[in-house]
Amino acid sequence: MSGIAMPRPDEAVLSRRGEIVRALKEMVPGEGVIDTDIGMRVYETDGFNAYRQMPMVVVLPETVEQVSAVLRYCHENGVKVVPRGAGTSLSGGALPLGDGVLMSMMKFNKVLDIDAANRAVVAQPGVTNLGITRAVEHLGFYYAPDPSSQIACSIGGNIAENSGGVHSLKYGLTTNNVLGLEMVLITGEVIRLGGKHLDSEGYDLLALMTGSEGLLGVVTEVTVRILQKPETARAALVGFPSSEAGGQCVAEIIGAGIIPGGMEMMDELAINFAEDFVNVGYPREAGALLIVELDGPEAEVDHLLAEVEAIARRNGATSLRVSTSEEERLAFWAGRKSAFPAVGRISPDYLCMDGTIPRRALPQVLARMRELSEKHGLRCANVFHAGDGNLHPLILYDANKPGELERAEDFGADILRLCVEVGGVLTGEHGVGIEKRDLMPVMFSEDDLKQQQRVKCAFDPKQLLNPGKVFPELHRCAELGRMHVSKGQLPFPDIPRF
Repeated sequence: MSGIAMPRPDEAVLSRRGEIVRALKEMVPGEGVIDTDIGMRVYETDGFNAYRQMPMVVVLPETVEQVSAVLRYCHENGVKVVPRGAGTSLSGGALPLGDGVLMSMMKFNKVLDIDAANRAVVAQPGVTNLGITRAVEHLGFYYAPDPSSQIACSIGGNIAENSGGVHSLKYGLTTNNVLGLEMVLITGEVIRLGGKHLDSEGYDLLALMTGSEGLLGVVTEVTVRILQKPETARAALVGFPSSEAGGQCVAEIIGAGIIPGGMEMMDELAINFAEDFVNVGYPREAGALLIVELDGPEAEVDHLLAEVEAIARRNGATSLRVSTSEEERLAFWAGRKSAFPAVGRISPDYLCMDGTIPRRALPQVLARMRELSEKHGLRCANVFHAGDGNLHPLILYDANKPGELERAEDFGADILRLCVEVGGVLTGEHGVGIEKRDLMPVMFSEDDLKQQQRVKCAFDPKQLLNPGKVFPELHRCAELGRMHVSKGQLPFPDIPRF
């Protein structure tokens, strides 16, 4: 491993490995437990593959009862658990622990209910993101959040990371499209949050769970909102001489009150990598490429496309092409959605970052990122959700060259610090995981982080669910509950205490 450290394995737990494996095999019989080195090798990393760690044992439950039994056993016996979906996490959120149980939820792979009347689908967490759309498209519906990994990523993983996608600008992230959850707490208790109804009584624990990165519970069922397919959807492919010009065009489109279904941007390096990969006619000579999709009634789409074209021309667009068929629209998006694998063909390794900035800061941040690229001596291809300011810089490096991974990590950390500096945040949709864990103090004060850990303690007081992720320093729950005494004085000394 490089600069990111994980919790030191508990030797007392490792000494009981045989006993733990036997107990798990009783709870999840058949092929539900994997404990051989060769069998566990495929679980040693996730999409953040710069880091690897073999789990102590892997368990693949098939029923809620099995999930409950495993978690209850681990809680009673002090064994750590790392929940895992499809393993596409780009922040190391599903990285195993050497003294922990890796719980894969991929046998929970069924769509349980399609309720077109209520525009809802109930699915198990192992169903892929794209699988939900494919289950309802014959009815004229679709599921809006569409991360680039949608063909592989699981809906449970989307809940963990609050995933977005190219259409989040208009239709929201996962949190805006989830209606209900069934989840199992570390104690084995099964609870339900929300449902098909529009709103829930009491505290909004559903929003708390979305984006909680496996630290609070294990999701076993998801209810999501589906949308009716729009009457018309057309996309414009616009080339600009520079990323700054493209960024200014983005700001003016939003400023004009136009909310595209999707608005994505790529820089020159990413344009050419993607075009080599998919051959869809991207303008190779452009310094930046903007994909703007409008959807809705045909007359509205035609009107808005004319407005977008006028704004683009005012900002120096060097090329502009509007899709004339559904096939062409999908082709425009194919390059953007293939940007990550396209870069993987060019560079032995890359880090995909995930910071979010105010749209107005886009030109400034892109200029600073070019300076950082020169400073660290590494190439960086930029693809991002331009409409909501979610950047995905792809830092190219070769892990076989000594020091390049460390330089790539330093480059990425500088980008994330820059995002916070201009008023943005450390992550938009990939989560914190281990990748951004040690940068959390850049954005949050010690009191902020302690308050977040108190939430963790309410759900998992023994700190057994996915430890080592998100929080740079994990406090014992008892420490967080202590009364703070400053200079011998309790806070608010005039308040009666019982």
